[in-house]
Amino acid sequence: METRLLALLVCPLCKGRLYPNASHTELVCRGDRLAFPVRDGVPVMLEAQARSLAADDAPSANAQSEPDDELPPPSGNLSR
Repeated sequence: METRLLALLVCPLCKGRLYPNASHTELVCRGDRLAFPVRDGVPVMLEAQARSLAADDAPSANAQSEPDDELPPPSGNLSR
C-alpha cells in the first residue's frame, strides 16, 4: 500500500493512526486493539471485518518505538 494513502487513513472508530503489520496484510489500530484487513491492496475499514488483537498480538518493541515522523502529514485543506 502506498505511504501517501496510509497517511490519510485513520481508524474508523477512534480516528487514531493506523500502522501496517510486518506483512502489510493488516492495518492495526493500537488504541482500539483492532486489525483491519488489507485485501488485494485495498484496506477494508469496516468494524465488522476487523479482528480484535489478543494480548500476544501486541506490537513488538520495535513497532512501538517507530518514529511518528516516518509518514508525512496529510497535505491539503480538509475543511469543507
